[in-house]
Amino acid sequence: MFPAQRPRRLRTSAAMRRMVAETTVRPSQLVLPMFVKEGATEPVPIATMPGVVQHSRDSLRKAAVEAVQAGVGGLMLFGVPEHKDAVGSGGVDPDGVLNVALRDLRSELGDETVLMSDLCLDEFTDHGHCGVLTPDGRVDNDATLEAYGRMAVAQAEAGAHVLGPSGMMDGQVGAIRDALEAEGHTDTGILAYAVKYASVFFGPFRDAVESSLEGDRRTYQQDPANLREAMREVRLDLDEGADMVMVKPAMLYLDVVRAVAETSDVPVAAYQISGEYAMISSAAAAGWCDRRTAILESLTSIRRAGADIVLTYWAAEAAAWLR
Repeated sequence: MFPAQRPRRLRTSAAMRRMVAETTVRPSQLVLPMFVKEGATEPVPIATMPGVVQHSRDSLRKAAVEAVQAGVGGLMLFGVPEHKDAVGSGGVDPDGVLNVALRDLRSELGDETVLMSDLCLDEFTDHGHCGVLTPDGRVDNDATLEAYGRMAVAQAEAGAHVLGPSGMMDGQVGAIRDALEAEGHTDTGILAYAVKYASVFFGPFRDAVESSLEGDRRTYQQDPANLREAMREVRLDLDEGADMVMVKPAMLYLDVVRAVAETSDVPVAAYQISGEYAMISSAAAAGWCDRRTAILESLTSIRRAGADIVLTYWAAEAAAWLR
């Protein structure tokens, strides 16, 4: 007349639930993406990402210090330049906004955190694509690799500990690794955007970096329908020397995160992207869910799927809660 098993015994109190929790989220597993806007004198709010701003150099330093004090594991930096051109020369320029900001943060923080930089041309090109274009408007994969190599060296010399190539060019990890080794940057790591889908949920991010893109990136970012293709990309990046691999987006692709985690022999990251951030923010603002609970549940789901590292715009706030 009585149940032989009573699993609810392990849910009877918060203390019991904490003790038997199978998945945890630690502050050191969270990475905070940050935007720095050239010429800004104060933070500029991003309308489609409530609570996220384009930083000035001064506000970037302040916010970075606060995030590190909260316990985040790392910072991922994106630049928003005043001027763009066809080849994205601002990304290679030592005095470009991203490289200047990297020097600022490395000087401010030293090795207290893992300083990461986005390695892609899209923020710096007037056409908004992630690479150099051919005369007929296609992205030239191999010409782009050469530009990525120069950009990698510039970012390493500016102080980045880890580079995040996000353009989804074939051979990008190998080209970047070769360029770094040739200039003696043997300790600079590569967090490969091994799996980056052509997602509609990148929309708010493009507002954040003031993207000039017209059209889409479906000829180089991956088809959301494909998993085998994603696993092939992971294998290629590992063979080329990636130190970590990433899946982006995270929440809508938890099956992919799980598949990558089950095969990768390096740490796996997942990026909770701008659209995912905006959806939860909007629902919480409308009173449809409890904001803090929704944020922590979403981060737990990404960790449960197998991600060792989570990039999230809530990293500093969540780290403070978790501590």
